[in-house]
Amino acid sequence: MTVGIALPASEAPTSGNAVDELVAQAREFAGLGGRSVWFSQLFDHDAMTVAAVVGREVPSVRVGTQVVPLYPRHPLQLAAQAQTAQAATGGRFTLGVGTGVRGLLEPAYGTPYPPPIRHLRESLTVLRRVLDGERAPQFVGEGVIARPPLPTAVAGGSGVPLLVAAMGPQALRVTGELADGTLPFLAGPRTLAERIVPVLHRAAEAAGRPAPRIVAAVPAVVTDDPDVVQRIAAIRLGAYASIPSYRRAVAAEGASHPVELALVGDERTVEAGIRRYVDAGATEVVLTQTGLRTDAERRRTWRLAGSLTTAAAAVG
Repeated sequence: MTVGIALPASEAPTSGNAVDELVAQAREFAGLGGRSVWFSQLFDHDAMTVAAVVGREVPSVRVGTQVVPLYPRHPLQLAAQAQTAQAATGGRFTLGVGTGVRGLLEPAYGTPYPPPIRHLRESLTVLRRVLDGERAPQFVGEGVIARPPLPTAVAGGSGVPLLVAAMGPQALRVTGELADGTLPFLAGPRTLAERIVPVLHRAAEAAGRPAPRIVAAVPAVVTDDPDVVQRIAAIRLGAYASIPSYRRAVAAEGASHPVELALVGDERTVEAGIRRYVDAGATEVVLTQTGLRTDAERRRTWRLAGSLTTAAAAVG
């Protein structure tokens, strides 16, 4: 069992140097036994660049993105960045992508948001070909066109794992066919076991692909004040209640608000919650929002993640 963390742990750094701070946090987590660090992509820092820097500066951790929206970046651009990050980290980079949230992305970039499932399939098709080593893949879709006149491979950048933040049945089928796994967020153990794992495995098997990775992202804070942290988490996670894909995932778990899926409590409580995700089929759990309140709670949460990873490695 690998238990990683997502960075930034709470709000993005607002002073000093953001990259230096993220490197320092990753190094701190590695010192606590952590071996897997994932970077979110919003509108500030570039997640793939940060992952490449952190992976090179902290060689004991694997790094990835959770997640880079496919819109508005072209898949050839994504593939070039991913391979560069893979080379920079010596093969410890994972590219996590997603369709993104239309209500955030379309107003920000000012261009029409493409039909999500079609765009997902076409983008993954190009990404898959490049990451599988095709020198200059030619593809003409309804929305994505790729005609590179020169080779697309990056020396030292081969073998990039490709994961997709897929939770709905259509996205999961495309993911199973063309990617290496999924990165669900706010999909609880029941949703994993009943709605995500079976669909993804069937699609991968039908496409002749290996068993997929399932990297479940879960809000978690180890604390002695669970009621206070729950109230803070309810505010921070409230925005996800208005996003249809997350609202459906939360409802599928029998919950009415995303905060009900957060793992908040002492070490035993949070560990039990993590194990429920593993029992449901998660191959890795990534703890998010670990710095919701205090640095002390963040360190306790990271220490638990590191100890679980170290213990699992010692057994297997």
